[in-house]
Amino acid sequence: MENLLGLLRIHVKRGVNLAIRDTSSSDPYIVFHSGKQKLKTRVIKHSINPEWNDDLTLSVTDPNLTVKLTVYDKDLFSADDKMGDAEFSIAPYLEAIKLLHKLEGRFPNGTIIMKVQPTRQNYLSEESHIVLNQGKLVQNMFLRLQHVECGEVELQLEWIDVPGSKGI
Repeated sequence: MENLLGLLRIHVKRGVNLAIRDTSSSDPYIVFHSGKQKLKTRVIKHSINPEWNDDLTLSVTDPNLTVKLTVYDKDLFSADDKMGDAEFSIAPYLEAIKLLHKLEGRFPNGTIIMKVQPTRQNYLSEESHIVLNQGKLVQNMFLRLQHVECGEVELQLEWIDVPGSKGI
């Protein structure tokens, strides 16, 4: 991949108050789409508040990348039910990385480099912080699911530089 900028690790933490699609619960999993890439978490049985703690990694070739996610309920004898969707842009996160490289200063652990406010254009349910954490820049976010009666997903983004890649 000659256009590779780096890798984006998506730490899928948990779902909160997801929709019930079976009798009294759901068996949720998440599918992430970005360009031609498709990644999937494991299925968590019988939970509307699943704890995934799954790490998924996307190859990033476009700094204006949008990542789309769809939550599904796994069914054995019929098509899986949709439980909502959301999307996020990695542009603010990449901007914070560039800013950190420009400043080249030593910042203490826990320094907030940038804040992203929830708007009508994004799916954030609360302010998202991009924070320096043990030498790495991470972005924590709660995404409000759309096209469903309720539910949020908590994610954390982390950038991975790849030797020989173009970089940001």
